[in-house]
Amino acid sequence: MTDSTARPWHTSYQQVGIAAELAPLPHRNLAELAFESCKKWQTESQVKAAFSCVVPNGMNGRLSFAQVDELSDAFAGYLRAVLKLEAGARVAVQLPNSLGYPVAALGVFKAGCVLVNTNPLYTETEMVHQFNNAGVQVLVMVDMFADKLPGVLAKTGIQQVVLASVSEFFPAIAGAIVRGVQRYWNRVLPPVTAPHVRLKDALAQGRATLANTPARTYWQDVGRDDLALLQYTGGTTGVSKGAMLTHGNLLNNIQQTRAMGQSHMAPGQECVLTALPLYHIFAFTTNLLGFLAIGGHNVLIPNPRPVQNLQRAMENFPITWMTGVNTLFNGLLNEEWFVAFPPKTLKASISGGTALHTAVAQRWRELTKTPIAEGYGLTETAPVVSFNPLTGTPRDGSIGIPAPGTDVRLVNDDGQDVAPGTPGEIRVRGPQVMRGYWNAEKETAQVMNNGWFATGDVAVMDETGFMRIVDRKKDMILVSGFNVYPNEVEDVIADMEHVLEVAVIGVPDEKTGEAVRAYVVQNPEHTQEVMPADVIAHCKQHLAAYKVPRLVVVRDDLPKSPIGKVLRKDLRQDVAQELNRG
Repeated sequence: MTDSTARPWHTSYQQVGIAAELAPLPHRNLAELAFESCKKWQTESQVKAAFSCVVPNGMNGRLSFAQVDELSDAFAGYLRAVLKLEAGARVAVQLPNSLGYPVAALGVFKAGCVLVNTNPLYTETEMVHQFNNAGVQVLVMVDMFADKLPGVLAKTGIQQVVLASVSEFFPAIAGAIVRGVQRYWNRVLPPVTAPHVRLKDALAQGRATLANTPARTYWQDVGRDDLALLQYTGGTTGVSKGAMLTHGNLLNNIQQTRAMGQSHMAPGQECVLTALPLYHIFAFTTNLLGFLAIGGHNVLIPNPRPVQNLQRAMENFPITWMTGVNTLFNGLLNEEWFVAFPPKTLKASISGGTALHTAVAQRWRELTKTPIAEGYGLTETAPVVSFNPLTGTPRDGSIGIPAPGTDVRLVNDDGQDVAPGTPGEIRVRGPQVMRGYWNAEKETAQVMNNGWFATGDVAVMDETGFMRIVDRKKDMILVSGFNVYPNEVEDVIADMEHVLEVAVIGVPDEKTGEAVRAYVVQNPEHTQEVMPADVIAHCKQHLAAYKVPRLVVVRDDLPKSPIGKVLRKDLRQDVAQELNRG
């Protein structure tokens, strides 16, 4: 293929003012990015906030750029000088969005070690698998789940546990109140019976070593090709695997994301609402690293459920940016306080993780008077692959155009490129693509071929390079030989005002091979009751007959991942159990 046929999106770049080529990377590694960003923005103002953590009642704590720099240096000293870890040692951080998270994560990078992001809600079984697979030596964990430690430590090689609290670094009175509520009202602070050290004590020990060995000593020789992060996939296609992301992968993806969003970004002036968990690759790269690089203020929400937990943060901070998934944006649009007083300072929002329904996008723009851009990415691509420009006419239902420096092909089952408008699997090549899966050569070979990563997602691309996800290969429904893509059916059903959420899967059928089944949740803001017959009638008006759900199930809620992504696999498991019982 020639460049003109391989990259039709370059013409679209010109129309919206996006440079086709990435600027040279300004940093050698993520520790240098953290160091230089903190120095630059603390020079601007000694008290400029880098991170704030806001709990549902509005109480909050904050760290300035100067504090983040000093504290992460201290944690690097603790890991290398006190615990005697070697460069490249794996350190797991199992924290919700809280002020301890950036201190620990950036400290791991400054130590020249490898970060292993871990979901705080993991079971002991999931923790043991991930920690053993990654060879984790140190665990930084939220104290709310410390009751899991005895069982985990007995089955892993973890040598040291560092415990942090949700209210870490809060002012004394606010912190005491938050912990009091956790301990006596919510009863979510179990007794700690396993050996551990508290984060503040670890920092004090590490700080004492820096006079003899500055933190810079540990990271000054780390290069862009060195491993920075083991980011584990959700395990939807089998056992969870660790994507090996290098410093260069993440630094390039920061540049790529910034190139796509810079029309609405002013360095030193942005305030981003971070409701998605930082241990997830989307918020990790875009919010934590991306806004740190431009001197942005990150407002961290420890738990975005229920969505009302965002209210005090949105009322008390001048939010200019937010990231989220479809269910988060939809949830906000159904909150009275948000509809009555949408954020006046908001500039733009980014949606990822799953398809942004057209009805949600349109309502969001109408209410906030700001753009919302759907993007697309994967754990293995650090994560951003494509992005809708924030300027120009919105393209609802599109995942946008590939980010600068990214090549994308759509191929058929034989690996041949398909024509514009024809569904094909997305293959990605670019500086953000992972090195491979940790200790999994076979699995790596299944998805990597000559630098191209096979995503397993099916899309169509038009002549201008804009893409639209059709679905994951495994989610596609085959009805009498016809392909039915759940996203398309879900988008139609989501347009019904009295439907809050929807998920579509295929179920076995003797006559057609598979049949379409829809699960819907009633919108509590509407008095009209969701009736299966009404949903089917609505679909018949907008879809070919073979795409119309055979059955519609009304539920109180839908199974979701920690970031709010609806889990179709769980619904399929429910169906399998139904069939077994039958």
